[in-house]
Amino acid sequence: MHAEGYTHRGGVAQGPQAGFKPADYCEVNGVCRNIKTLYNFEPPATGDEIRAAAQQFVRKITGFAVPSAANQDAFDRAVTEIVDASSALLGSLVTAAPPRNREVEAAKAHARAIRRFGS
Repeated sequence: MHAEGYTHRGGVAQGPQAGFKPADYCEVNGVCRNIKTLYNFEPPATGDEIRAAAQQFVRKITGFAVPSAANQDAFDRAVTEIVDASSALLGSLVTAAPPRNREVEAAKAHARAIRRFGS
């Protein structure tokens, strides 16, 4: 299950009713469902932020929080290719919109989380 249920891989429901928050889900399963927007921020996304998003994407599509030794090379290669593609994409996009402020966007996300999941 996903979204509100946060069902653990073992099938044990651990949702908001039990005080189980999305951050806990990510810690338990190692695969979080949120990949953050990186475009149009001032200052621009760093290489570390792009790599973290690429890692999260590869974790999400493989279901591996940590790949096995047999899959490590393929996992790392996929992350590197996604970093390269994402960097090229972010560098080529254009917009007339003013850059977003990280602190303002973080505060908005926090307010949405409180409305959705409680304090």
